[in-house]
Amino acid sequence: MPPRKLYFENIRIGDELPAMAKAPIDRVQLARYAGATGDFNPVQVDETAARAAGMPSVVAPTTIGMGFLSQLVGDWARGAQVRKLTCRFSRMLWPGDTLVCKGRVADRHGQDGKYFLELDVWAENQQGQLAIRGNVTLKVFYSVEDENRFRMGQPPLILNVPRESIRVAPPPVEVKVKKGGKAAKPAKGAKKAKPAKAKKAPKPKKAAPKKPSKPAKKKKKK
Repeated sequence: MPPRKLYFENIRIGDELPAMAKAPIDRVQLARYAGATGDFNPVQVDETAARAAGMPSVVAPTTIGMGFLSQLVGDWARGAQVRKLTCRFSRMLWPGDTLVCKGRVADRHGQDGKYFLELDVWAENQQGQLAIRGNVTLKVFYSVEDENRFRMGQPPLILNVPRESIRVAPPPVEVKVKKGGKAAKPAKGAKKAKPAKAKKAPKPKKAAPKKPSKPAKKKKKK
């Protein structure tokens, strides 16, 4: 039976990846990871150095959690190309931590024969606290027919699919007006709106001064 493959036509917004629970992080794993990566940071492999730095024990490298998320995506997205993987680390990892990796489809779109899926992925520790959050971009075939056309050197199956997303768009920037009529500075990256130019009111025309009327001449009596 051929291995399962991921195709664009079968994926919908909000689809969840099967949760993956990892075994607790132990010191043997940390030593092997340091040997594989060449990163022998003392606070990650030497208990004495870690305590001297004010830590309760050696600390696990955060990139080991990033590797767990990569495994989650790789197991689910068979046949897909990983175009981008970014992660943010919000909590330190320690020996004994058990991470549960999760994810969901947050965005999908296709144009000119190229089809993409955007995933939101994250890892929680044994206390349910968020440890790592990431985003993944996958390039996939639209269907089996699309993949077969690629294998035979034929043009791709072209279907324009408008973007669908469950990600919340950033709110518009509001500019508050301070007392005295001065506007507060907007946040960095926000475009400043140009104030409208006020039209000048036409100046009133000056009335021409009236010439004084000449007094009437008196007639002389004969």
